[in-house]
Amino acid sequence: MTAYGLLVSPSHNRVYAQAAAELVKAELTVFSERALGGRVQDIAETPIGGVPYVTFSADGLAERDVRLLSNLSSLYALFEIRGDLLRPVPVKPLDLFGSDLLTIQKYSGKTNESFTKLLLNVTAMATDSPMDLVTGRPRLLDPLCGRGTTLNQAMMYGLDAAGIDIDGKDFDAYAAFIKTWLKNNRVKHQAETTNIRREKAVLGRRLHVTLGASKELYKSGETMEITVVNADSLGAGRFFRPSSFDLIVTDAPYGVQHGSRAKGARPGRAGKPALSRSPVELLAAAVPEWARLLRPGGAIGISWNTFVGRREELAGILSGNGLAVQDSDAYRGFRHRVDQAISRDLIVATKTQGQAGQKSQAG
Repeated sequence: MTAYGLLVSPSHNRVYAQAAAELVKAELTVFSERALGGRVQDIAETPIGGVPYVTFSADGLAERDVRLLSNLSSLYALFEIRGDLLRPVPVKPLDLFGSDLLTIQKYSGKTNESFTKLLLNVTAMATDSPMDLVTGRPRLLDPLCGRGTTLNQAMMYGLDAAGIDIDGKDFDAYAAFIKTWLKNNRVKHQAETTNIRREKAVLGRRLHVTLGASKELYKSGETMEITVVNADSLGAGRFFRPSSFDLIVTDAPYGVQHGSRAKGARPGRAGKPALSRSPVELLAAAVPEWARLLRPGGAIGISWNTFVGRREELAGILSGNGLAVQDSDAYRGFRHRVDQAISRDLIVATKTQGQAGQKSQAG
C-alpha cells in the first residue's frame, strides 16, 4: 500500500475552510466506493509540518485513477508520503479554463464554488458509469440554475450543460456574464438569446451558447453547448427531451436568500403563490418532471438547508418517483454548517432501469 497526502486548498473562505477537510474526506470515500473499487483506505485528517492534510492509502492507482482524484473539490496538491518526505504526484484536473470563470461572479446567496464542484462530483459518482466524468462526456441539467454556478463548473469540465430558472433577473445576469467572460477571454463562441414560442405564445426565453475550448477545436466542430431557459422548472419537460441528461445537479432554495414557489401554494402578493421557506413543496412538485429528463442509470444530486427540510422528506420524494437514494455512510458525511441559518447537506439518487420501463409503457 502506498500512502498519500492531499493538501486542502487554502483559498476557501473562513466558514467553508472549517468544513473542507471533513467534506473532502467524505468525497474521497465516495470516489473510492463508487469508482475505485474500494482501493482508497485509511482516510484521515493528519497534520504534516503544522499544516492539515487529508491522508489515505491506496494500492495500484493507475493514471486514470489519478486523473479522477485530480478533480476532488478541495484538492490543492497531492503527494506520495515516503517516511518524512513528500513526493509530488502530478495531477491532471479536467479544468479547461481559468478559475475566474467560477470565482469572478459575486452576489448575495451564491453557492460556494468548491461545494458546487463537490456536489457535481459525488452525483457523477452515483451513475452507472462513474468514470465517465473523466473518460466520457455526461450531459448535465441544473433545473434551478440561478446565475449559473453549476453551469460554469460543467463548462470548466468540458461538459454540455443546460439550466432553467424562473427568475428573469438571474437569467439576464448570467447571459450578460457569460457573454462578457467569453469575449474577454477570447474564447471562440456563438451566443444567442431568443424567445421560445409555442402556437404564437411566448413560453420563455432561451440563451444558447456554443463554444470551443480552443480555436482549433471550435473550427473542427468539437464544441460544447450551454443552454439556459428562463421559465418555470415545473414545466422543464416542455423545453428538454425525456431521458436526455446523465446528471441533474441543483442547489435547492435555502429559505434565507431564496425561497420557492410550488403549484397549489396559497396566494401571495400580485396573485402569485406565496414564497415558501421550505424546498420540500417545490421538490415534491418538480422531481416527477425532472426524473423524466434523466436517463436510466443517471443520477440526481440536490443540496438543501436541513433547517427547512428533513432528509427523510427529500428521500421520500426521490424514492416515490422511482429513484434509488444513495444511503451509504459515504453519502451521509456531507452535512456542515454554513451560518446560523443554514446547515447544508446533499442527497443523491439514481434512476433505475425499472423506472424507465414503467415510464415507456405508460407512454
